[in-house]
Formats: sequence, C-alpha cells, structure tokens
Amino acid sequence: MAVVHHPSLEYALVACVAASGSFLFTPLARRVAIAWGAVAKPRDRDVHAVATPRMGGVALLLGFAMALFVAARLPALSGSFVNGPEMAWVLTSGAIICFIGVLDDRYELDSLTKLAGQVLATGIMVTKGGVQIADIYLPWGNGTVSLGRDLAIPVTILLAVLTINAVNFIDGLDGLAAGVTAIAAGSFFLFSYHLARGGFLDVAAAPTLLTAALAGTCIGFLPHNFSPARIFMGDSGSMLVGLILSAAAATATTSADPQAFNGALGSLPLALPLLIPIAVLSIPFVDLLLAVVRRVSRGQSPFAPDKQHLHHRLLELGHSHRRAVLLLYFWSALLALGGVALSIYRGLWVILIMLAAGVGGALASVVPSLRGRRRIPVGRHLAPVTEIEAARAVHTRVKP
Repeated sequence: MAVVHHPSLEYALVACVAASGSFLFTPLARRVAIAWGAVAKPRDRDVHAVATPRMGGVALLLGFAMALFVAARLPALSGSFVNGPEMAWVLTSGAIICFIGVLDDRYELDSLTKLAGQVLATGIMVTKGGVQIADIYLPWGNGTVSLGRDLAIPVTILLAVLTINAVNFIDGLDGLAAGVTAIAAGSFFLFSYHLARGGFLDVAAAPTLLTAALAGTCIGFLPHNFSPARIFMGDSGSMLVGLILSAAAATATTSADPQAFNGALGSLPLALPLLIPIAVLSIPFVDLLLAVVRRVSRGQSPFAPDKQHLHHRLLELGHSHRRAVLLLYFWSALLALGGVALSIYRGLWVILIMLAAGVGGALASVVPSLRGRRRIPVGRHLAPVTEIEAARAVHTRVKP
C-alpha cells in the first residue's frame, strides 16, 4: 500500500517565506508611498487620526510572489503548478489589480474605473489562469451542478469581484482586513489540507498552496498594520488579497471528487468553499446592508458616507481601537473555523462549543471596556473624548 506524503513542512516554509517577504518589504513600500504622496489624510468619517501612507499592497504582492517562487522549486508543492490553474496568470492578475490599487492609493480613482480594473484582472485570472467554478455541489436534488464554460466564466468573475469589494469594504480599522483575510485563508488551508489527508484531494493542490501563501503574507504585514498602523494596505492590498481569496475559493470548489463522499453530511466539505467566504465576509456584508437601509430611510443616497458602521459603533460603545478589531477577529474566526470544524467533526459538541463561544462574544461586544475612552482636561473640567479625538488634537502629519 502506497504511503501518501503530506508536505506540511513545505507549506510551513511557504507561509514563512510569504510572511518574511511582506514584513521586510513593507517599510520600503511605506517610504515610497510617503515620497510619492500616497497618503491617507484623516477625514471626518475616518477612524485613523494621523495621516498614514498607503500602498501596503505592494509589499503583500512581493511577499506572495516570493512564496510562489519558492513553492515552484519544492519537491512536492511544485505539482501545484502542473495540476490545476496557471499560477503565473494568477500572479499576473494579482499584479494588475495591485497596480490599479496603487493608482487609487495615490490619485483616488472613481468607482467605475476601479470596477473596470477589477473585471479586467479577474477576467484574465478566469480565462487565462483557468480559475473557474465549473461545478457546484448541492446537498439536495441532483447533487453536483455543472455550469459549463459559458456560465462558469461570468459566475466566477462575479463572485471574485464581490469578494474583492467585500474585503475592501472591511478595510476600515487598523489591521482588520489583513487579520480577517488571514483567518479566511487559514480556514481554507485547514479545509483543503483535511481533504488531502483523507485522500480526496491532491496534497499539492492549488487552493492549499494559495491559502498558505496568502495567510503568511497577511500575517507578515500585520505587525506594521495593527493599531497604531504605520501603513495601510490601501486598495492595492485589499483588492489583491480579495482576488487571491476568491481564486482559492473557486479552485477549492472543484478540486475534490463528489463521489468520494457519502451522504449529505459527509459531503458537506464540498459546499464549504462557498460557505467559508460567506461566513467570513458576513460581517462586512451585513454592515453594508445596514448602511444602505439606514441611509435610504433617512432620504440619503446609499453611497453617502457616515460614521455608523459596525466598527464605529464598537468604538462608540467605549471599546478601544484594538479591542474592536479583536472582537471582529473573534466573530470572523468563529464563523470560518466553526464551518471547518463542522465539516471535519460530526458531533453535537461542535455546535454547543460554537454557541457558547457566540454567547461569550456577544457579551464581550456589548459590554464596553472602561479603558476604551480617555479624558483630557478642558479648562478646569474633564471632558470625555475618544482616543481618536485625543490623537487628532496632537498629531497632524505623517510620522517619519
């Protein structure tokens, strides 16, 4: 009986290379952004208090490219470049969308131009790279539904663009988008690696490699991006990681053989690639829906900016910047990792643990930290102000 080798050490190496690359290139990207003027100045609706450079996506792209370069030369993971999508085209699409994001970080492009760039990049990834959702598994009816090439291409492009904009939407607090993406990528990796261990997926599969590299890239960027952030990933970063996350989801959807699973519960992992991004990105989608309802009810445009998003509300409750981010990390991890756990284990205890964790998270969310607000003297009295307002009274320029 042949022994299947699981290249866990090679995946760990790829993740470490990605993390090291993004960590080391981020200071360089920061200097270039400051010199070029790609700086986010505080606005009334923004959370950050200090003008902060963007273009963190450049460092993310370089770290991700380094990881793929190393993976292509490893004994086991080199198979990912033979079977499945064309990694070179995936990387090319990432470079294109990162370049569009760089232009937006500097010149603030209009939404229509960015959308056109997103469709262009995802279109190249889908057509040239072969990243397509060819089959969708449904746990009812006839099971697997084949889309066909004519339908698979627009459906994959649509889902990829939605994922890109969802990640871009949550990029509102220091470290939030990078952390949530790392959680999503880590969940995808656990899912894909579990399928490989069960013999349902090649150990050198594209989704496993993409998620390992993406998780490492975001983790390496976080030390520079976590509150207080010295650089933002900007649209160059949020659109890039959204693109790669969508590529992993699309390839994972069609990488496993549905006939290898038995029954609806046994075949749950096949539906997981579509459920995980929904679960992880449910927070920004719910936030978006509430914002549209809130603005329309007031007679405003759905696109009118305000300061009532979920992260704004957490700050208003008295949570500090970091605490608000950690709470959103918690909810993302609960939904994503909970979905993975349900696909691996069949016990009721998994659901009970998720419910208990959800109750604890809800209590932590509604009970603000007393340290979330600080006071500064105004005359002889102490007037309560948030950390952001206090910082704006002191900082007015980019720190060197």
